Amino acid sequence: MNAPSLNWRTVLGIGLLLAALLSSWAALRNRDRGPVQAGQDVGVDYILHDFQIVALDEQGKESTTLRAPLLERQRGDQTINITTPLFEMPDKDGQHWTLRAQTGWLSAKGDQMKLRGDVSGDSPAAPGVVPTTFRTDHLDVFPKESRARTDARVTMTRPGMEQSGVGFEVDSKNNTYHFLSQSKGRYTPRR
Repeated sequence: MNAPSLNWRTVLGIGLLLAALLSSWAALRNRDRGPVQAGQDVGVDYILHDFQIVALDEQGKESTTLRAPLLERQRGDQTINITTPLFEMPDKDGQHWTLRAQTGWLSAKGDQMKLRGDVSGDSPAAPGVVPTTFRTDHLDVFPKESRARTDARVTMTRPGMEQSGVGFEVDSKNNTYHFLSQSKGRYTPRR
């Protein structure tokens, strides 16, 4: 099946962009510190409160905006934990898709992002945009591979259509998605 008009490549690129920005900032900030030795504190390296990060594309236009009340980078493994992340990704017309979760985790290399708890994606609320929603409990995103997956129940809705299933994979290179099991679809005529 073809994916809805959400640009999943942008969603998958969020983790990589965030990791690059934060890693560069941390490297400059901590360049005089030595490597973590056995027995040293492996707590939080740095914290951001009530922040907004805007990532730009190659043309200098917004590609992704991340807002959250709290971000913590772990000193020991250099992973990043984010409380209630809200990602906003503009479409070709400048309208913003949103992706939310209760928590977010980003690997040190930026090659995996885990969104946990009430993961939701929503299309822009704008004239001419088909209202589309995506709901699940957790989602693993692999930016370098342009894919995302979950083994949880997923529900997608659009006017006149609801699809659900257990397990879900998205491939943004091919702009496709599929449910792994217990797939159901319900179509209702538009009035």
